[in-house]
Amino acid sequence: MEKKQVFRIPSLLLLALVLILTQSCGKTAPDAPTRATGESPSPLPYAIALHGGAGNITPENLAPEKAQAIRHELELALRLGDSMLASGARGLDVVEQVIRRLEDSPLFNAGRGSVFAHDGRQSMDAAIMEGRDLGAGAVAGVTDIRNPISAARAVLHNSPHVLLVGPGASEFARLMELELAPPEYFFDSARWDDLQRLRQDPKMGTVGCVVLDQFGNLAAGTSTGGMTDKRFGRVGDSPIIGAGTYANNASCAISCTGHGEYFIRLALAKEVSALMLHAGLSLDSACQVAIHQQLSPLGGQGGLIAVDKSGQLCWSFNTPGMFRARANAEGLFEVQLFAP
Repeated sequence: MEKKQVFRIPSLLLLALVLILTQSCGKTAPDAPTRATGESPSPLPYAIALHGGAGNITPENLAPEKAQAIRHELELALRLGDSMLASGARGLDVVEQVIRRLEDSPLFNAGRGSVFAHDGRQSMDAAIMEGRDLGAGAVAGVTDIRNPISAARAVLHNSPHVLLVGPGASEFARLMELELAPPEYFFDSARWDDLQRLRQDPKMGTVGCVVLDQFGNLAAGTSTGGMTDKRFGRVGDSPIIGAGTYANNASCAISCTGHGEYFIRLALAKEVSALMLHAGLSLDSACQVAIHQQLSPLGGQGGLIAVDKSGQLCWSFNTPGMFRARANAEGLFEVQLFAP
């Protein structure tokens, strides 16, 4: 009988083939943040800054217990944003959630802590913007929306408009099923006392947040209760895109706080971006020029927070203090109240 030839694969070669097949068939991709279609597959370092307003903020006129409470709230809001970004959240989501937290605190002039106008009522403004496509949404003069920043985002995503005001904005919020709140929710005795004293130095406690997320997208948001004793339906810079709020992936994201009329006249938030894009300035230089060479000479007071497309963070102000905080992927975590 003829003997059959048997081809034997050398044992070392067989082992190598098994290893190759095992690696190619069983290999799984590492966990990564969910990305929208068309976004870069390579995560970038993230960065975040937030503010709780600028003004006559000094150790002498801010009681230690109140300073501690404000610092604690800023830290909690920063930890929330930092954690979301580290987990791969989108910039708009982070901006909205951080500002919602600040709006829910009576310590800041936004949402629940909004100051009283001349007529004894409260009205609120907010804006949000994403740098990827310059999408923006804003509301102004709202009185019954618990979190105006969420209403601003609803305008961005669910309306062909950019800015809605007054009762129309509230009706839109109802249609979007956002949470409304009665006047007593917003009432704060300290804010009421501010109105009664008619302080010469208006309250500048606007809140804001700017973010660079892991996908390289910038976002900014601002929310405010305006100025104590304001009259005649006054609206400040916070809901005005380019004045108090701006974001452009090509340059930076900005949120401003202070005497809004001056920020509007200068289109200050957009000006920072323009100085970077057209004058070639760095983020820090553009912020310093905007505040100290443009705002200050006009007599305006206030400040801003900013982040650029590479994750550089900056804040600048010409007041004695600004409630502010910032963090990034490299471990920076900083909360400050007063001028250096």
